[in-house]
Amino acid sequence: MATLPHVLQAALAGPTRERAFAERVGGGPWTTTSSTRMHERASAIAFALAGAGIGAGDRVAILANNSVDWLAADFGILFGGCVVVPIFATLALDQIEFILRDSGAKLCFVETEAVAERLRGAIANLPRLVTFTGADASALAAFEAVGANARDASPRTVERFTATTRDEDLAVLIYTSGTTGLPKGVMLSHGNLTSNVEAAVDLLPPDLRSGGFGVLSVLPFAHIYEHNVATMYVRIGADLSITRPEFLLEDLRSVRPRCISLVPRIFERVLAGIVGKAKAEGGVRARLVPWALEIGCAYLAATQDAGRAGVALALQFAIARKLVLEKIKPAIGLDRLVYLASGSAPLHRDIALTFAAIGVPIAEGYGLTETSPIVSGSRVDALRYGSVGKPIAGVDVKIADDGEILVRGPNVMMGYYHLPNEHPFTAEGYFQTGDIGAFDRDGYLFITDRKKELIKTSSGKYVAPSRVEAALKRSIYIGQCFVIGDGRAYPIALIAPNWDLVRRKFDVPPDVSNAAIAARADVRDFVRREAVAKSADLASFEAIRNVALLPRDLTIEDGELSPTLKIKRRVVENHYAALIASAYAIPAAP
Repeated sequence: MATLPHVLQAALAGPTRERAFAERVGGGPWTTTSSTRMHERASAIAFALAGAGIGAGDRVAILANNSVDWLAADFGILFGGCVVVPIFATLALDQIEFILRDSGAKLCFVETEAVAERLRGAIANLPRLVTFTGADASALAAFEAVGANARDASPRTVERFTATTRDEDLAVLIYTSGTTGLPKGVMLSHGNLTSNVEAAVDLLPPDLRSGGFGVLSVLPFAHIYEHNVATMYVRIGADLSITRPEFLLEDLRSVRPRCISLVPRIFERVLAGIVGKAKAEGGVRARLVPWALEIGCAYLAATQDAGRAGVALALQFAIARKLVLEKIKPAIGLDRLVYLASGSAPLHRDIALTFAAIGVPIAEGYGLTETSPIVSGSRVDALRYGSVGKPIAGVDVKIADDGEILVRGPNVMMGYYHLPNEHPFTAEGYFQTGDIGAFDRDGYLFITDRKKELIKTSSGKYVAPSRVEAALKRSIYIGQCFVIGDGRAYPIALIAPNWDLVRRKFDVPPDVSNAAIAARADVRDFVRREAVAKSADLASFEAIRNVALLPRDLTIEDGELSPTLKIKRRVVENHYAALIASAYAIPAAP
């Protein structure tokens, strides 16, 4: 099995692709980097690291938002035989300090001099910092120039740096934030990651496995999900355009990608945006667009569950498709899309069915940082909505007696860095995921919840909060939501509404704060009706009977969300204990 630098060098050293990498800074014009130029940059960084005394096995961190520079640094670290330590740009200073200290990073690439100054003012004993921007000696351009000169003066090629790199060597040390406590360093070997990259290629339709087309990347490279996906795109020779969430819709129309990987929250926002725009236009479209999306979801559900839809529903779908649905895909830049992947969090089946109705099939997958990350994935020609597909080739997945998903295979991590007593493996060598799931009779895997997050009501019923939360998010008026109820008679939901849509519905002036909106009884009653309606098809003990409106969105900065936007449940429960108590004091819906 090849190592990561072997995979990357083979892809970048081949025939030149002029638009192999592209980015827009601040919404400006696209700037491109060829595959040949990226190979030159990465090799220069490898030589510069060696010249700084940083070599095989040494850890080098990257603390920055996505950019072509991020990838050049990543590739250069690997070319130099070093270990990549990705750090989310949004992480709090104390966690950045912990990661730098725990990993023993000898150098850290950062985005700007302002970030470097912030680190210098808060963290003692920093490693050497190299900034992506700037023109002084500490900037990446100067660092690369030193490396390029050393490379050009040396008979040694960059390939020789990694000639002795083995599959079992550590390649990426990535820290999981979890929902409580300090981050844990997940050790992923070259073999872990290259096996998973090949599995990702295998999930693509055959005509996409040889590249030559455009893809769009929006999720953080610091997350192993997008790190794997970006490596896979380079491996197959796709042209990778980098965007940020605030420019996603604009860049979808600009790039018109054939592949993109997203998380459920983005799908939910896209649908909310489509409906919100129609409602803002008013008139017939305000009623027609939501109706068409609902009919599309119902039609796809019927065809999947029963094999066919009734005559009336089929006729309604034909009308909805002609008037609305077939126009959405080109309008949002997805007219050339072939493969759209979803991962990192549960995707509600209705969201997937609604996208399928507009001609955008979502292939959902499942994985964890500890599994590099893919465990299972869906193929666009064999989708089973609601499932996360089948286990990838070479990976053994089974369900424990208590429902926990167990995984064994070449993708499973080496272990946790500096935590030898943390051993989440069974006696047979299966990794204990902490997730609850089941297979159907055809081998499709379904995820039901996190083992440690199950709620047990006072009546003894177990409720899977992620299942209920996914159901609630089908409402375009519900943004973030958080279900609680352990030891209570029934579960309730803390909800941060979709503020823009709620403002429009209740004609709220722009100078009124979100906190003031959340305090309104009519808004709370409306959101409660939405939550009750969207959870009505769940079991009676799962259904939401009351809500509390958060005064603002939960944020990473306030410690309520992880960098991957997972809610830190214990933190939120502590922050809003009084709000939770007040919600349970209000009479519940029947």
